Amino acid sequence: MKQSRLMSLVEAVANVLVGYGVAVITQILIFPIFGLHTTLAQNLKMGAIFTVVSIARSFALRRVFEAIRMHKAD
Repeated sequence: MKQSRLMSLVEAVANVLVGYGVAVITQILIFPIFGLHTTLAQNLKMGAIFTVVSIARSFALRRVFEAIRMHKAD
C-alpha cells in the first residue's frame, strides 16, 4: 500500500522534530565532556542550526540520487 501525502508530511515533520531533540540532548550530554559549557538557549539555537543544515543536506542528496535515477532511466 502506498503512503499518502499527508502521512509523508507527518513522517517528515516527526523525523525533523526527533532529530532536533536528539541533537539538543546530545549537545547537553557531550559538550561538558569536552569542557564546553553552554546554556539551554544556546543548545536550542545550535540544535536549530544543525537541523536546518541536516534538512538541506538530505534534500541535496535526494536530488542527486533522483538525478542519477533519471539518468539511468534514459
